[in-house]
Amino acid sequence: MRQQLPTILFLLFLFGSLQATASETTSAGEVHMIKVEGVINPVMAEYIGKAIESAERDMAEALLIQLDTPGGLDPSMRDIVKSILSSRVPVVVYVAPSGARAASAGVFITYSAHISAMAPGTNIGSAHPVPMGGKDVDEVMMKKIENDAVAYIKSIAVKRGRNPEWAEKAVRESVNITAREALKLGVIDLIADSTEELLTAIDSREVETVAGRLKLNTKDATLREFEMGLRLKILNAISNPNVAYILMMIGLVGIYFELSNPGTIFPGVIGAICLILAFYAFQTLPVNYAGLALIGLALLFFIAETQVTSFGLLTIAGIISLILGSLMLFESPLPFMKVSLGVLLPTVIMASLAIVFMMYYAVKLHRRRPVSGMEGLVGEQGVVVERVDERGGRVFVDGEYWNATADQPLEKDTRIKVVEVRGFRLRVERIKEDEQ
Repeated sequence: MRQQLPTILFLLFLFGSLQATASETTSAGEVHMIKVEGVINPVMAEYIGKAIESAERDMAEALLIQLDTPGGLDPSMRDIVKSILSSRVPVVVYVAPSGARAASAGVFITYSAHISAMAPGTNIGSAHPVPMGGKDVDEVMMKKIENDAVAYIKSIAVKRGRNPEWAEKAVRESVNITAREALKLGVIDLIADSTEELLTAIDSREVETVAGRLKLNTKDATLREFEMGLRLKILNAISNPNVAYILMMIGLVGIYFELSNPGTIFPGVIGAICLILAFYAFQTLPVNYAGLALIGLALLFFIAETQVTSFGLLTIAGIISLILGSLMLFESPLPFMKVSLGVLLPTVIMASLAIVFMMYYAVKLHRRRPVSGMEGLVGEQGVVVERVDERGGRVFVDGEYWNATADQPLEKDTRIKVVEVRGFRLRVERIKEDEQ
């Protein structure tokens, strides 16, 4: 037994060494990464929520969110903050690349992260709440909204150990600072030039999550980037006010074409799909319903022009209503929540021209003389075969013999033209010399 003891000890040592080596080689797992660029809206909230769920399911070391946003909707921002605060996986928010910003809603998201970082040349701030939808908010209500936002961001700051005084100033005074100033004021945890540098810098840091205190092991972790799925990409694209506006105009033109030319089907189907997509986008945008009503009124004016002889007045009224409604459609002091004039004016012009062209074509078809059936005989020329007067007679028109009447007596072989069809009897008149 004593002779076997050294062998046993050697085997135990060897097994422990192999286990330690295996542990070292497998300890560095994955860091999931997503890029959040653009307006914070329900699509972005869903994207970040699903990314957190995926990181938890795969037991990732951390979720890295590369952030560049001008701000967005308060409900979406709060959904994102709640997802981050309740995450079992450490969430790292990295404001990058250089030139990026974390404005408005981005400040709240950055504050809520377990670790917050910024790239050189980035900025953060301007988190004052802005009422959406063109609604007039009185001073008292605005103060309530502001105080609510201040209390919310200060509670996040206290939880994450960040500067609550600056957070309050960002909301009340819309202050904005650079990455270096943010680090100095305790707004963020560090500055990193790249994601690789960031992962190395946060290695071995301990953070507090809902799952308890965790130590990050990110230095040699594999960075796995998750792109937004096709469905979310489409929804995010149509949530852009410029895209939503174009979809609405295509929808209106398609519906107008279908109503003015029943049975074409295709324009109506395309128009209905575009309108549904536009109305989905309107849920995430500050829509002024007076502007939407004016655009609907413009469509009614255009349709009425095809039924009523207004000598173009209804068309002019429709175009004016369309322009005013388009200008009023999105009410927001934030430029990224409004339609660009570079998009609005060409779209209005093109839609108006398309509607006027279709209107002209429809009126032209409506007024065109029939070319088939009994009505198609009006204007046709022929010859009298039996004397025609008010009591009757016979004529030869369009290869057939017809009973006819005339206001003035017409003798045999007189050249005539048809001026009216009454049942199966024609009313004719002599062809003038200049018409022959």
